[in-house]
Amino acid sequence: MLQLYRRASTRAVLMAPALALALAAGPAIAGWTMDPARSHLSFVSIKAKDVGEVNTFKEMTGAITDDGQVTVSMFLDSVETLIPIRNERMREFLFETTNYKDATLTAKVEPAIIAEMQPGQIQQITAEGNLSLHGETQPMIISMQAAKLDDGTVMVASTKPLIVDAAKFGLSDGVEKLREIAGLASISHAVPVTFLMTFVAGE
Repeated sequence: MLQLYRRASTRAVLMAPALALALAAGPAIAGWTMDPARSHLSFVSIKAKDVGEVNTFKEMTGAITDDGQVTVSMFLDSVETLIPIRNERMREFLFETTNYKDATLTAKVEPAIIAEMQPGQIQQITAEGNLSLHGETQPMIISMQAAKLDDGTVMVASTKPLIVDAAKFGLSDGVEKLREIAGLASISHAVPVTFLMTFVAGE
């Protein structure tokens, strides 16, 4: 009986560091969820050759799973251009939100990159991803910078704009319709997109 007790005690001592490590890695295991109040994505529409206008989406969701799968969705009905009639036109003629509710950006990152970061540390990340919009999906190379604010908060920002080609997503007719309504000479099909997103650890 004494021998069995000693074996059990030894096993418990050996397991303690592993258990402590697992608890410390809790946020990585549980995944991360976007905090919309501290997240922002904007895209620039360029009209009449050199007039740029910054637009955003007011509603987004996102998550990073424990295996490093990143998913961010923008609700297209929430587009915000600061001009109500322009919001309506974008919803109706460009995004066609009756049929297409959201745009989704997905990517895969190495889970250890975030899990091993210390508070205050900044990490450069390049990931292969895909953007799904208006019934089409196109590959994207995403250049980001991640900063761990504390044990339960990670902020991720683009370091290079994503250039979205409206033609590749079947949006050319919508762009042309907006151009006609506004009486513009041109609206660029190349749309730069930047983002800053904050993720909090799950429980």
